[in-house]
Formats: sequence, C-alpha cells, structure tokens
Amino acid sequence: MRLGTMEILLIVVLALVIFGGGKLAGVGKALGQSIKEFKNEVKDDTKSKSDEDQKDA
Repeated sequence: MRLGTMEILLIVVLALVIFGGGKLAGVGKALGQSIKEFKNEVKDDTKSKSDEDQKDA
C-alpha cells in the first residue's frame, strides 16, 4: 500500500486545519528531537554492548 501525492496532500491539509501552523511546527520539532534522542540511545547501547564483548574476551 503506497501513499500517492493526493493522499499526502490531504493529510497535510487536515493536519494544518486541526493543529494550525504554529502547533504543527512545534509537533514537528518535538518529533524530530525524539527521533534524534532515540537514535543516540540505540547507538550508545550498541557501543556499550561491543565494549562489554571486548572486556569478556
């Protein structure tokens, strides 16, 4: 199932109507920060596991 241009445009218009421009920008910023923090935690966790594996060897 793929989203076409019209579907994406409809979603964006509905989001603007529901949240408004200012709130939508804040939601986007919060979502971006959350994704960035999640990636950093996953990277740190992977690094910690590889460090533990080297200590065990």
